[in-house]
Amino acid sequence: MNDRKIRKVLIVGGGSAGWMAAAMLSHALARDCAITLVESEEIGTIGVGEATIPPIRMFNQTLGIDEREFLARTRGSFKLGIEFVGWGAENSRYFHPFGPYGRNFDMVPMHQYWLRAREQGETAPLDAHAMAWHLAQAGRFAHPSPDPRSVMSTFDYAYHFDAGLYAAFLRERAEAAGVTRVEGRIADVALHGETGFVEAVTLADGRRIEAELFIDCSGFRGLLIEGALQTGYDDWSHWLPCDRAVAMPCAHPASDPNPAPYTRSTARAAGWQWRIPLQHRIGNGYVFCSAFLDEERAAQDLASSLDGAPLGDTRAVRFQAGRRKLHWNRNVIAVGLSSGFLEPLESTSIHLIQANISKILALFPDRDFDPATRDEFNRIAHGEMERIRDFIILHYKLTQRQDAELWRHVAAMDIPDTLALKIEHFRRHGRLIARELDLFAPPSWLAVHIGQNNLPQGHDPLIDYRGVDGREWLARLRGAMAAEAAKAPRHGAVLAQMAPAPAQARQPA
Repeated sequence: MNDRKIRKVLIVGGGSAGWMAAAMLSHALARDCAITLVESEEIGTIGVGEATIPPIRMFNQTLGIDEREFLARTRGSFKLGIEFVGWGAENSRYFHPFGPYGRNFDMVPMHQYWLRAREQGETAPLDAHAMAWHLAQAGRFAHPSPDPRSVMSTFDYAYHFDAGLYAAFLRERAEAAGVTRVEGRIADVALHGETGFVEAVTLADGRRIEAELFIDCSGFRGLLIEGALQTGYDDWSHWLPCDRAVAMPCAHPASDPNPAPYTRSTARAAGWQWRIPLQHRIGNGYVFCSAFLDEERAAQDLASSLDGAPLGDTRAVRFQAGRRKLHWNRNVIAVGLSSGFLEPLESTSIHLIQANISKILALFPDRDFDPATRDEFNRIAHGEMERIRDFIILHYKLTQRQDAELWRHVAAMDIPDTLALKIEHFRRHGRLIARELDLFAPPSWLAVHIGQNNLPQGHDPLIDYRGVDGREWLARLRGAMAAEAAKAPRHGAVLAQMAPAPAQARQPA
């Protein structure tokens, strides 16, 4: 039998993307494949702190990573969802929880009973029916219960962590599993004269590294996927006009050192500000549109809004929303920022890295690089990014703000037909239409629709045939969730018990 196995894989670039790929590929390709990662300390990485979504837990679990060790090594914290401030209207506030709103108790979805109760005068917000919200607003955390009868089983969680520390942690594991790290800056990329496949990269010092499969984790530059292969880019800035970010960490406020178990996104005049609480600091950033605000003023606005003392200088990042026309081109697969960029409004950056790594393993090629395999990879990758894109656009399109030019622009802009259809279905009868490759489940879409006041004109007609009054059930649900949240420990206490700070981190600067 002709052996067509790939025996050499080269990962170009480190950071979260490169070392996530190295760790998972070395875990899966346990034999007969040499994995090399080349990175340059001269270039550095983008990561300033990361918020994630629940699938990151599966990635860590697949690698056999202990949660306690992970939190300690990355100075991580727990995340129950995202609080959105000022997105629907200037003084509005809502929560996007991880997990469902309670659980269905009838043939008609639970939120339909909440909509009808609201028509009948009920004032309890939708948030109050999510266990994640009850815990988050109390600053508490506990792991979900395995008992499906308990309301403590009706939520999920993810993490906040330091991206640089996560990359270093995964690097240790990957190198222990046999990955070879090469320090150096790539000066040239050699292509095969007939196939156009990448054959090797040459470093600035003259070293040549050959491989059969190349994973491009070189960030926005797309050194292989774009620089060498000229793949092209689909620009989505007409839907997502924010194209800059400034970031600055700060200390936890002395008045409340308990890290909040959620991310906060606050709408501002020309974009939005993130707040990501880690164990040892708070990550902050301002994502904005350069057509409406310059970088210097954005940095000033960010610095003036911090909750604690600044812990570093402002870092600036420029980007363009969109994706590569191909995530997999010839024998190069793009992972991370080299594959495209969606602003971190819903914390999907790490997930998109994870998703492409998962597809590499699910559709791993041999040296023939079957075009059908490549095409399926690209079909799935494109669909995933489009669905996430639509979900992010939803936040902008549903705004009712008219106080600044950016918000007037996005409220009036045309949107993809795929998103317009979802908005219209919900606006009519409160129905949540799911599509193939939707990363975000119906409860996530529900949170944004209701949170930004896209209230349906009516409820599901089926509810009128049921003869069920859900108000008492909803009240019991709220009471049970409030009682469980009150019993849960403070988030900071959980972190102190699970992942105490290393001695050097506890010493004063």
